[in-house]
Amino acid sequence: MSILRRSLDYLDERLQSGGRLDRLYPLYEAVDTLFYTPGTVTTGTTHVRDALDLKRMMGVVVAALMPIVFFAIYNTGLQANRAIAAGAQPLESWQTRVIEALGCSFTTDFWASFLHGSLYFIPVFVVCFAAGGTVEVIFACVRDHEINEGFFVTGFLLPLTLPPTIPLWQVASGAIFGVLIGKEIFGGTGMNVLNPALTARAFLFFAYPAEISGDRPWIAADFIGVDGFSGATWLARATADGSQSLGSVGSAQWMDAFVGLIPGSMGETSTLLCLLGAVLLIFTKIGSWRTMLGVVVGTACMATLLNIVGSETNPAFAIPFAWHVVLGSWAFGTVFMATDPVSSAFTDKGRLIYGFGIGVMVILVRVVNPAYPEGMMLAILFMNMFAPFIDHFFVQANIKRRMVRNAAVQ
Repeated sequence: MSILRRSLDYLDERLQSGGRLDRLYPLYEAVDTLFYTPGTVTTGTTHVRDALDLKRMMGVVVAALMPIVFFAIYNTGLQANRAIAAGAQPLESWQTRVIEALGCSFTTDFWASFLHGSLYFIPVFVVCFAAGGTVEVIFACVRDHEINEGFFVTGFLLPLTLPPTIPLWQVASGAIFGVLIGKEIFGGTGMNVLNPALTARAFLFFAYPAEISGDRPWIAADFIGVDGFSGATWLARATADGSQSLGSVGSAQWMDAFVGLIPGSMGETSTLLCLLGAVLLIFTKIGSWRTMLGVVVGTACMATLLNIVGSETNPAFAIPFAWHVVLGSWAFGTVFMATDPVSSAFTDKGRLIYGFGIGVMVILVRVVNPAYPEGMMLAILFMNMFAPFIDHFFVQANIKRRMVRNAAVQ
């Protein structure tokens, strides 16, 4: 038996119910199940067994997110180094001092970009896990239940939705708010109405708009004095100037947006990697293809309708569907946020309507409200609140059909 296993068994005997430290048992149990399969299993023939439990489900989602995490680190550094190469002065920060102390340069090669980006992404990632995980542990100890893997995915999702220059204390406050208000007050994992990661993101946007909107938050460099350089996200530019500012569909610029080599939230820029994640989630039946299809259809219908209607005063009406799907957090939200099995609809037809509503809402927010070009976050949160009502009508309709069928049989 390994040393780790013996150590955990030693703690197990002292943290069982009735001991002086029994309140800390959830913390021990979280570590134990992280490394080992739970020792208690069901027996008998009355249980339906499935290899896909909560831990494996969260593990698959994290696996789908890992390519996006590595790309987020690289692209964050690449965008900053591109700005510096264009004449921008790097922000006076501990990140730049580390790079200078290591004797590295701000070139746009892979390893220089990866190092620079990691100095921004990793602290945000660590602070998010530390703050949100602490709230999770506290509530588990107070309620005397196990620490589940619910926050594991949230801890990956939230940093990917944030700009690289966001202060770490705001990351901590957002993670705490998302876990506390978005999940724990409803009863914990599996009981939440809203997506915790999006709840945290919405809180940060409305509480600290200066640090999470505008041009500068998206690239970790100082642009003062640099002619012709903008740190604004491409979606913000498109909303302000129309699709003409981005080039025609099929151009190299569209391909850059599809791959993700553009400014934006650290992990939301690559539509390509989000599509690869969607394939994995659909193949493992963790992410609903009906929800994703609904978002695509809703986005296409509303974008095409606004293209036809047009507007002489709002150039955002002219942005075509092909540009909407590669800008902002559309792809990331469609694959990883809208398909959250807890806060989304759970009936098959309900998922189609739920996704369609998200697709319609995101275009309306992006186009009709120029002050807020990114609408995916609000669209998903809005439809989270309607998901139970959508399911209710389909469940009731199914009950009525079954009652009629049973009456006919009798």
